[in-house]
Amino acid sequence: MSIAALTGVIPPVCTPLTPDFEVDTRSLTRLVDHQLRGGVDALFVLGSSSEVAFLPDAHRRIVLDTVIGHVAGQVPVLAGVIDMTTLRVLDHARVAAEAGAAGLVATAPFYARTHPVEIDTHFRAIAERTGLPLYAYDLPVSVHTKLGAELVLGLAADGVLAGIKDSSGDDAGLRGLILGRRDRAEITGFSVLTGSELTVDSALWMGADGVVPGLGNVDPDGYVRLYQAAAKGDWVAARTEQERLLRMFELVFVGAHRMGMSSSPLGAFKAALHLRGIIDHPTTALPQVPLNSDETAQIGRYLADAGLL
Repeated sequence: MSIAALTGVIPPVCTPLTPDFEVDTRSLTRLVDHQLRGGVDALFVLGSSSEVAFLPDAHRRIVLDTVIGHVAGQVPVLAGVIDMTTLRVLDHARVAAEAGAAGLVATAPFYARTHPVEIDTHFRAIAERTGLPLYAYDLPVSVHTKLGAELVLGLAADGVLAGIKDSSGDDAGLRGLILGRRDRAEITGFSVLTGSELTVDSALWMGADGVVPGLGNVDPDGYVRLYQAAAKGDWVAARTEQERLLRMFELVFVGAHRMGMSSSPLGAFKAALHLRGIIDHPTTALPQVPLNSDETAQIGRYLADAGLL
């Protein structure tokens, strides 16, 4: 697998924390081993499921050094360099390059309102100054900007972008992007990865190259089975696995009645990993709200129903 043509299952690795909010490196390496045993094709650290927006820079560096050092080249490790503006992203990119990241993942700039010309400038500056494969992260729910297909395909045609993680939830837009890539012969080696983990079978059928699933922290094996079934053209098996994962995904809502939709899903992933004995603590970074014992018990029932406990 070429780093410039990523395919398969690339989980966005959670960041285990100690009760005093330090990076739990022992749990992190166990989580990485859990992913590798599941057969994943690459790893993505410092994304949304990694709580990147909540981590200070020193924590980010510990995550990079721990994961890249532990993986030791077994699979590519992509590093999120997500921040509000280009100069801040370039600082993160330099650190990630020094740590040995195989590629970088960046969103559009945010906080200040941006125009497509500024987004184009942002991605070109990152690519030119780092020399590493660069993947766009389309995350309008957080960035408040949807990456348009023409912008993305233009950057791909110019060799600026090696791929995209589409977490927009816009299936029609994703299909248009895949079709646009097919129609432009000058675009080669550009990966389209879905971040919509509940419609992976549909995305692969449309021509997506892989998936970046947050739930893949809890059950990487399930997403690997799904991807392999799709690769064989066994769409019934792919659909069956997707439906099992969809039912289990309900665990992300256990705390939604009393906390935000960052605290609830990230807390659920970590609670599930803790219940499975993979990480030592289900701590999430401040100011996120922790799950209580009743909600954690609900997580256990979802895991049991999915055959994971």
